[in-house]
Amino acid sequence: MGGPQPGRDAPRKIGHLMTATLVAKELAAGHGDRSLFSGLDLVVAPGDVIGLVGANGAGKSTLLRLLAGLDTAEHGGITLSPPTAVVGHLPQEPDRRPGETVRAFLARRTGVAAAQHALDEATQALVDGAPGADDAYAVALERWLGLGGADLDERAEETADSLGLAVGLDQPMTSLSGGQAARVGLASLLLSRYDVFLLDEPTNDLDLDGLERLEAFVSGLRAGTVVVSHDREFLTRTVTKVLELDLAQRRINLYGGGYAAYLEERETARRHAREGFEEYADKRAALESRAHTQRAWMDKGVKNARRKAHDNDKSGRKFRSEASEKQAAKARQTQRMIERLEVVEEPRKEWELRMEIAAAPRSGAVVATLRDAEIRRDGFTFGPANLQIDWADRVAITGANGAGKSTLLGALLGRIPLHAGEATLGSGVVVGEVDQARGLFLGPESLLDAFCAAVPDTEPVDVRTLLAKFGLSADHVLRPAVTLSPGERTRAALALLQGRGVNLLVLDEPTNHLDLPAIEQLESALDSYEGTLLLVTHDRRMLDAVRTTRRIEVAAGKVTEH
Repeated sequence: MGGPQPGRDAPRKIGHLMTATLVAKELAAGHGDRSLFSGLDLVVAPGDVIGLVGANGAGKSTLLRLLAGLDTAEHGGITLSPPTAVVGHLPQEPDRRPGETVRAFLARRTGVAAAQHALDEATQALVDGAPGADDAYAVALERWLGLGGADLDERAEETADSLGLAVGLDQPMTSLSGGQAARVGLASLLLSRYDVFLLDEPTNDLDLDGLERLEAFVSGLRAGTVVVSHDREFLTRTVTKVLELDLAQRRINLYGGGYAAYLEERETARRHAREGFEEYADKRAALESRAHTQRAWMDKGVKNARRKAHDNDKSGRKFRSEASEKQAAKARQTQRMIERLEVVEEPRKEWELRMEIAAAPRSGAVVATLRDAEIRRDGFTFGPANLQIDWADRVAITGANGAGKSTLLGALLGRIPLHAGEATLGSGVVVGEVDQARGLFLGPESLLDAFCAAVPDTEPVDVRTLLAKFGLSADHVLRPAVTLSPGERTRAALALLQGRGVNLLVLDEPTNHLDLPAIEQLESALDSYEGTLLLVTHDRRMLDAVRTTRRIEVAAGKVTEH
């Protein structure tokens, strides 16, 4: 992960002075009539890094909110030791509030803003001579100091410099690009001094440098941490335990090793569960077959006895009667054996995303071209760039946040006007895109209406069927698209690729918000896709898994090919 660099370790110089433990007992939660989990026990002790995994919709974000005290569990409770410990919850989509500066955002996300407000109130109460004001002031001051309020501004400047954040701290958050906002989000984490950390998808939108910094920070924490992440390499490098919310089996499983050990243990456990059920099913089937045969013999014996009832041979009648009784006794004994069998439930079949990317007729030989292309906006210059994408090229596009990767895609697709040079899209090109913002599904209209507008030749009933294949049920399709979770919006974008044929596939951070099984399905679908591919991702496992023919790097607006 690279050696220490000047300024990189500044945010981690001061460790956590308080060692806190969070304990959850018998937690239960659900949505409406649907239960997410119940009977969940968890201990988050100092030094723990617990990876929370499970399919989209299993309740990972819900559990983090419960642990943070932001929501109330249907059953069970959470205790903190000591009770004054501070739990930090960093959600996967940090809200950028109108008018809020970078400085104010950092203060809010680190908990310092709330602690400052409490300290101001306690100070005023002290001035007013309110009863108990001395104790309240001492508690408020200790919390403010513990969260790093005394030197937050100084540390924020250092951290911004070390991250290469080329924006002023008094700039509005809403004016930042996606890459800049991701860096500010990382800065807020590096500046945080919580006693327990709850991180929901902290790897989203981070470039490789940011991921390394995040890994170093999480690995160096003395505070207990629970992290939800889709980044398999990040999980492999950081977590010490894995808590799995198994939606299919409706079980909660805690694995004691790291992520690689979890994958191995889970596979073994699933194989044993399947073998255990098959052994039980075979044994029960054999006993039921034997019982059926015994009952048939018994019935045959009774019929024979009736048919020969007029027989005067007493010994014959006695023999037939005893034989019939013996068969009845055997049948009863077999039935008792069936009843005494320990029932083994059949493992539920997991819902699986079976994804395909529909292919449109091939485009011309040249798919997209940039000639001396330049774009200038907000003090950033992209280009001049010269690039030609040919039919069936599979291009990985890499580079740091803010380097110009999304600008390159916008220029190639003709979405961003050029200030100089020219951009052309080849003949017969049909673009399919999963963009960083999943922008098509952010409006007030229902998901069904938004999707139907994108595929006007497809009947609504067929759209519903397609969305259901991507785990988007009748409940989802009628909701306003903007109310979908980030993972659900990503699934909808992927469904669109299957719903209409494409021959130029543009994926800009496609793994953001996807669960791990869906990422693996996407990788599999890309393997069989035969058109042209432009892939922007910082997911190291995906870069290794997806076959590419070219690799382009973007740095400070300049495009180079490796």
